[in-house]
Amino acid sequence: MHHFNRLISLLAIVAMLASPGLDGARAENDNGIEAAGHLIEGENALQAGEYLTAAQEYRKAAELSDNVDVARKATHIALRLGFNDEALLSAARWIELDESDDEARVLYTQLQIRTGNIREAEKAIKELVDLDDENADRRLVSLLPMLSEEDPQNADLLMRELAKPFRKSAPANYATAVLALQAGDAEYALKKSARATEIEPDWLKPKLVYGRALMMSGDLPGAIEYMAGVVGDNPNIDPDARMELAVMYMSADRDDDALSQVNQIQLEHTGRMDALRLMGIINFRQNNLDAAQSDFEDLLASGSFTMDAFYYLARIADFRGEPKRAVQFYKQVREGQHALGSQRRASALTAIQLGEPEDALHHLDQFADRNPEFAVDMVIAKAQLLAALGRSEEAMFYYDKATQFRPDNEETALGRAALLLNMDRVDQAIEAYRDAVDRWPNSALSLNALGYTLADRTDEIDEAEKLVRRALRYDPHSPAIIDSLGWVLYKQGKYEEALEQLQIAYSRFPDPEVAAHLVDVLSELNRHEEALELLAAAEERSPESDLLANVRERRFPGTKAAAVVEPKADTEAEPVPD
Repeated sequence: MHHFNRLISLLAIVAMLASPGLDGARAENDNGIEAAGHLIEGENALQAGEYLTAAQEYRKAAELSDNVDVARKATHIALRLGFNDEALLSAARWIELDESDDEARVLYTQLQIRTGNIREAEKAIKELVDLDDENADRRLVSLLPMLSEEDPQNADLLMRELAKPFRKSAPANYATAVLALQAGDAEYALKKSARATEIEPDWLKPKLVYGRALMMSGDLPGAIEYMAGVVGDNPNIDPDARMELAVMYMSADRDDDALSQVNQIQLEHTGRMDALRLMGIINFRQNNLDAAQSDFEDLLASGSFTMDAFYYLARIADFRGEPKRAVQFYKQVREGQHALGSQRRASALTAIQLGEPEDALHHLDQFADRNPEFAVDMVIAKAQLLAALGRSEEAMFYYDKATQFRPDNEETALGRAALLLNMDRVDQAIEAYRDAVDRWPNSALSLNALGYTLADRTDEIDEAEKLVRRALRYDPHSPAIIDSLGWVLYKQGKYEEALEQLQIAYSRFPDPEVAAHLVDVLSELNRHEEALELLAAAEERSPESDLLANVRERRFPGTKAAAVVEPKADTEAEPVPD
């Protein structure tokens, strides 16, 4: 079947280049032949998983061919694979061949934003949307769906520029507030949404943005009070307001109050499937798994929010220790915010709990073939899974591919460095971590990774402390970084200070590695009974931990971990839904 599909693709290429418009002068024929060669090379590269090469070959074909279909296909392939620079070049060629194609102009505009070319994006939008007519300010609102898909910082900058001529317009102020909020500028979002409400007091949407901005600014009680005032006792209030208030209650861990709002929506608006979705999430958060399963099965039957329904049904099965059922549902999550995590979890369950690693790897390949927008992500997922399985050389092959495809992806760079460390290639790992710190000097992740590695695997303790303390400035509440600081202090012989930091880290994140660090520190302080008690509790929570087994062997040789009962899976804290 794979070879048959490839044959069909190659025949389609021949048909594409044989279409009208490629005949004529010898030079045009020569270009057509050369374009065909690039298309075939591009198709071969796609089949081989050489995604960057594929995007480049299709782009070269587009530059040579006068057939708009070639440029269209080149743009879509590069776009779906995430190679924005290649997609932008192909989109420009597409517009050159067909100036009237709105799809080409929309994609060209989005790609200018993604590549950070704000001025060019602004010009492209002005060509796409007439901002000189009497409804120009409302056209800014119509741009929100497109701009909301792009980098929040770039989209925010662009909207601020576009809205400058419309300072007294409610729609323009509202549109600016929405994108400012997405970019994390709660203060500006408060200002602009308040201005929109001042201009049009009866318009609900700016009020919803104002409430969200209050919440994002850290004033959750104020946000709840404000939105409760908007809802009031008005039976005719828009259900969106109740939904917003319910989400705020959930953020404040007031799930019963949230459920009350959702029930009211369902009573007054029986067709609101988003209310059923939210009810399912609340039941899931409260560990009412039977009720949550019923909610999501009803949601699935309705045909609404199907990806969310599959995702939560998968998680419910996962928590109940039903890996086969969980895998079946996870595999159905093919798009949306949970797609990538679901495929990773499906492959991990298949490989580790079901004992079928080759099937797990094959699934990742299949998902990449069927969903090209996730193809590079699946390369990274294969690298991570192979590393978890201890197949380090194979994992490194895929990490090298992933860093070629996504050279600016910090997470991938750090994953590769961690694999080098696991392979005991310490010098190379430290070099890779140093490179990450050079490239992302303000990243708490990279700073902490290098600092902890230096403390744990070298004598460079003073440099390690400087790096970890820098990381804490960027992310002061991270238990992982607080643990690193505790470990640095331990290595410096400052046991009391180390204990204080490690206890903070453990209270926030009872991870076996932090527990092992605490056992070491308590042992150095001659608090052996306390250390042994903590170790036993940690082993009960994580009975398979090699780190805990190692610290027991070092600190309490000849003793054995007590027999443990595998703990019941508990639901993790659920993110506030969009």
